[in-house]
Order: sequence, then structure tokens, then C-alpha cells
Amino acid sequence: MAEEIFDVCDECDQVIGQAPRAEVHARGLLHRAVHIWIWRSDGRLMVHLRSDTKDQFPNFYTSSASGHLDAGEDYEQAAHRELKEELDLAGELTRLTKLPASPLTANEHSVLYEMITDEPPKPDPGEIAEVEYFTRQELLQLLDTKPDKLTPPFRALLEWWFETQK
Repeated sequence: MAEEIFDVCDECDQVIGQAPRAEVHARGLLHRAVHIWIWRSDGRLMVHLRSDTKDQFPNFYTSSASGHLDAGEDYEQAAHRELKEELDLAGELTRLTKLPASPLTANEHSVLYEMITDEPPKPDPGEIAEVEYFTRQELLQLLDTKPDKLTPPFRALLEWWFETQK
């Protein structure tokens, strides 16, 4: 399988080139990612524990589904692709926010989408070790007590969400 090629971006999220995944991560180049939060009708958020085989942040908690954009792909296309690849789910997504690339987001311009569904996911075991559902209070507790066990983009998105939910 050929190595993934990512669009390399500037601070304003304008594409300035392409590079292989390993080079983008090794050099800390700015690139793009999507996060999808899946809410159940009872108000709990699906969070997953990343597989221990992941090259970055193995065994860390992160968004319901997330991933990098392939070169030439737009955010919404990537969100639907990642949702299908990681959880075998599909549905209508609502765009919530975009955080700029920085060390706080692992150098990823990060767009967050959400979806509400009670359909059970079928997690890809190569990507996901475990799926859990958290209430708002449990998310706040996770952010407060285990921030070092959350991927940087997920932590930044949770912080944004709690700030905007006041």
C-alpha cells in the first residue's frame, strides 16, 4: 500500500504543496484533519480509544471518528470517508467549527462535524481499540483528570466546546 499523501498548508489553510504522511509528521508541517462527534439521542458522546498500533497517540482517547484529509480532498468528503472507514456509519453531518493548525492541534487545521444517531458502530479494530459513551459531566471530568490521555486535537476541540456551551 502506498504511503498517504497530504496537502501541506500555510497558517491560513492554503495548500502550498504535498508530502508523504511520514514527512509531514516528522517535520511538523501544517496539514488538515477532520473530527466527527457522534451523539446518541440520550445526549452522550461517542469517544474512542485509539488502537495501540497507531503511529501517533496510540491508546489515547479521541473523537468518535477522525483522520487526515488526502491530497485534494475537502473537509466534508474526508469526514464522510473517515466515518465509514472507522465506524461503518453514514449520515448527515453538521459542521461545528474549525480550529487553526498549531501545536495545540498537532499542527492540523481541524474541522469538527457532528451527527446524532443511535445506530451501533462497527469499529475498525486496526483504528479503534474501544468505543465508549460519555455524558457532558463525564467529558468534563475526563478533560480535567486525564488531559494527557486525550489526543491534542480532541483536547482542543473539547476545550472549545465547553467554552461555547456556557
